[in-house]
Amino acid sequence: METLALSGALALGLLPCASAATWPDKPITIVVPYSPGGATDAIARLVGQHMSERLHQPVIIENKAGASSNIGMGYVAKARADGYTLLLCANSIVTNNSLFSSLPFDGLRDFAPVGQIASASLVVTVPIDSKMDSFQQLLKEARENPGKLTYASAGNGSSSHLAGESLKQAAHIDVLHVPYKGAAPAIADLIGGRISFMTMNTIEITPYVKGHRVKMLAVAAPERIEQYPDLPTVEESGLPNYVESVWFGLAAPAGTPADVIERLNSTLQAVITEPAMKKRLVDMGATPKPGSAAQFSEFLNQERARIKQIIASAHIKPN
Repeated sequence: METLALSGALALGLLPCASAATWPDKPITIVVPYSPGGATDAIARLVGQHMSERLHQPVIIENKAGASSNIGMGYVAKARADGYTLLLCANSIVTNNSLFSSLPFDGLRDFAPVGQIASASLVVTVPIDSKMDSFQQLLKEARENPGKLTYASAGNGSSSHLAGESLKQAAHIDVLHVPYKGAAPAIADLIGGRISFMTMNTIEITPYVKGHRVKMLAVAAPERIEQYPDLPTVEESGLPNYVESVWFGLAAPAGTPADVIERLNSTLQAVITEPAMKKRLVDMGATPKPGSAAQFSEFLNQERARIKQIIASAHIKPN
């Protein structure tokens, strides 16, 4: 009877998952809730390759895009909590529960944070031939002409939208939001001069800066960034406490054993602090963000509270 009970429990998945002593003994899947080719996908493949080398198991990248990343996140939230299915998460893990009225998962409750990987600060940009040459001039123009300046975003609830609304609240300015279906058409209209400004992250902005197609005014970071050391921060430009970025991390389904999370975190830290890996991330426009699982958890909680306030104040709804 005891053997039968044990077999039944195993079949139902009721017994605790294997500990880090035996984990991993098969391939690991990292789910990217976005289409191939974007920044999140690129970082997942880079991190996955290096984690595979350290864990001596294949790390498979699986793209499950759609519904503003909710499809991929929902898939991982329901996956077996054994450390073999992970999520390459970004800002939407703390944004979507405030943005969408009903989701079958909770971005905090249903995931176990593993660790942050990197961040990419947002830069306030204007068309290359804009008459505004500084962030101070943009604020002056906005205050003297309320409702006249426009800012583009990749869509309602996107990082560029939330950063724009956060700027409106912090600087007490009235500017018009123009949402697009993705970053590419928004950037195209910015370059074409049909939009006054846009906040772009340092990963996506680099080719346009090198091609002299956009002009950077200030970076929304606590201090100047390595990629553009001559670019002033928003605070240096007269607006304190305005910090915005896109960021990337690794999470597992809630209930994943603590020792497996610890093993995953230690592997991730080793990967992103490798000199060659750090250089790859910086060259992409990202800043490595090593830290513990607890630190990432605290960050996620703080970000959710901050974003929830912005969404509520601006009455943001999804597209």
